[in-house]
Amino acid sequence: MLSQDDSRSLYIIGGQGGHGGHGHPHGTGGPGGTGLGPNVNIIEHQSNVYNLHPGPASQQAFQPSNIQASQTINNCPPPSRIFQGRRDILGKMHSFFTSDVRIQHIYVLYGLGGAGKTQITLKFINESSSRFSDTFFIDASTTTTIDTGLKNIAIVKGSGNSLQDGLQWLASRVEEWLLVFDNTDDPSIDLNDFIPQCNHGNIIITSRNPGLRVYGSHSLVSDMEEEDAVALLLKSAAQAAATGTMLTATEIVKALYYLPLAIVQAGSFISKSQDLDGYLTLYTKNQARLLSEMPAQTHDHYAQTVYTTWQMSFHRLTQPAAMFLQYCSFLHHNGISEQIFSYASEYTFPSDGPSKEDLWEPLEFLSHFLGPSGEWDSLQFSNMTNEIQAYSLISIDAEKKLFSIHPLVHAWSQTTGNPEKYLSNMGSILGMALSARPRYDIQLGSLAICPHVELALQMNAEVALVFKEIYGLILWEAGKYKQYEKLLEGVLEKRKQVLGDNHLDTLLTMGNLASTYSGLGEHQKAKELDLTVLEKRKQVLGDNHPDTLLTMGNLANTYSNLGEHQKAKKLNLTVLEKREQVLGDNHPDTLHTMGNLAWTYSDLGEHQKAKELKATVLEKQKQVLGDNHPHTLVTMGNLASTYSDLGEHQKAKELNLTVLEKRKQVLGDNHPDTLRTMGNLASTYSNLGEHQKAKELNLTVLEKRKQVLGDNHPHTLHAHG
Repeated sequence: MLSQDDSRSLYIIGGQGGHGGHGHPHGTGGPGGTGLGPNVNIIEHQSNVYNLHPGPASQQAFQPSNIQASQTINNCPPPSRIFQGRRDILGKMHSFFTSDVRIQHIYVLYGLGGAGKTQITLKFINESSSRFSDTFFIDASTTTTIDTGLKNIAIVKGSGNSLQDGLQWLASRVEEWLLVFDNTDDPSIDLNDFIPQCNHGNIIITSRNPGLRVYGSHSLVSDMEEEDAVALLLKSAAQAAATGTMLTATEIVKALYYLPLAIVQAGSFISKSQDLDGYLTLYTKNQARLLSEMPAQTHDHYAQTVYTTWQMSFHRLTQPAAMFLQYCSFLHHNGISEQIFSYASEYTFPSDGPSKEDLWEPLEFLSHFLGPSGEWDSLQFSNMTNEIQAYSLISIDAEKKLFSIHPLVHAWSQTTGNPEKYLSNMGSILGMALSARPRYDIQLGSLAICPHVELALQMNAEVALVFKEIYGLILWEAGKYKQYEKLLEGVLEKRKQVLGDNHLDTLLTMGNLASTYSGLGEHQKAKELDLTVLEKRKQVLGDNHPDTLLTMGNLANTYSNLGEHQKAKKLNLTVLEKREQVLGDNHPDTLHTMGNLAWTYSDLGEHQKAKELKATVLEKQKQVLGDNHPHTLVTMGNLASTYSDLGEHQKAKELNLTVLEKRKQVLGDNHPDTLRTMGNLASTYSNLGEHQKAKELNLTVLEKRKQVLGDNHPHTLHAHG
């Protein structure tokens, strides 16, 4: 026996953990130390405290006779010298392990590789040295290392030499022992087979696998608090904590997204160059190289860099899971949904789009998630995403059913394959999804999908022109008219070059561009383009074609925006008559025209007519489109304005409040339509004499319109007025 039953002993039996603020001891003993047989070194024996660290897992467990023969005196391994922060998690752990002593306590620290799970564990052990009679630290990366660790507990305690003997010893000892399973990252290991089956004892599990939360209380180990991250960087970089260095360090840790391992690697580089101010410029241009570089001087014995840590997990993924992660690295790192891929699988290949041969690679990838009859298989998709989550390379918001990727993992994943291929294929999958997606889809609404579209455009994804136009529609729905204008002008130029001025696709793009000009307040440009499109569509399609009527309706709106209300009224009446004949009274396009005509009545001061028509449209739209559809909300807002025109200000207020709440939910706080409703509500407050409320709301609208539309947009100038 190496220790008395009432002693307090620490046994490091395997393990090679990650950083957190930071690292984990790793090695075969101090200078002059000799091994305890082929598998274990005693590298500490002081005050009956033993630090047992095994050699290669493939070797046999050591024998008791070896332990008797060789001991090396050393200090108990502390956390990294530069450990910083994590007081929130440590506080929860201290509270948890001092709660009800009549149960077995299991605490799981889970999260991304390099986030600091092992280091927090070592810090906890360091702060709890007087609490536990024995502490055992087991490398749980494989069943072999776990088996060896539990065998070694039995051997050290003189109770046998098997895994079951180790478990039996733990189960029979009611003293406050602590067992640590470190790096329990392999999702195929059933850890329950290695947990002592008793109602006492204390266990800490560190893992990248959030699925292990089922074993007990848990904490997600993620990014550091900014203040702690700055302190960690300055310590690892050997920089003084002066005002200037702290400001520079703050910018650096922001760029590193507060990930501990990345911060320590940055600090190590800076400690060599002594150029704190220049690091961010270097990092911006050389991110992959810097995050792949092993520090020459370390504060622990963690053997991986940021990128190699994740690469190890990546290589364990099946091909579909690895490809999914690579594809998702070319979406925005937040707000990734299953619907993007399921809608893409429903793409129907219209004649004006790319062929199956053009899209064979995206189709091949999507086929991994289809059932035998070709339908989308959500269970298959879920199994694949669960596989990636097991290594914390993605995470999911269970309530919103949206996936996200840590920004640094997102950037790293882009380097794991052929970036051009994955960018192009993901851009096509996005275009396919938007083509198949019902317009104004709530689950995959414009606000949710817009960041993905913007990233594809920013990275110049090589996709079919038809997909770029569909991207544009999302920008339009999201109220990003200026970005839409720039995109459409480029598409129109290509359409003219390839198809000519009179091709239907060219005319479609011209019509969309005219609508965009109206959205930006450039009504004269919109009018000229609408007149051109209308003339050409009449020639090619005839007077009654739906596309011709669409252009006539758009032109009528442009007339209204230019104050030419009689022209707008005449044109809207013509469009309404034709749409009723062709589409019927209740078709959404017919109702849309009725709404436009009602608005023209308001412009002409015919408010009673406007009220009656808007009320009719609203009732029908609720039946056909639902209460929350954007078109329904437009009509509700218009009816509220008519109430104001008629002096029915209380009614206007109630309706505007309803519209505002719904628009915030559907479109977000900063969408132009939301801001328009806020402006209308402010006017209603003024009409009711609630001037302070009106003033506060108008100031909010003005500030947001400056940010979204710019200082010179007509709506911004109107808010100024």
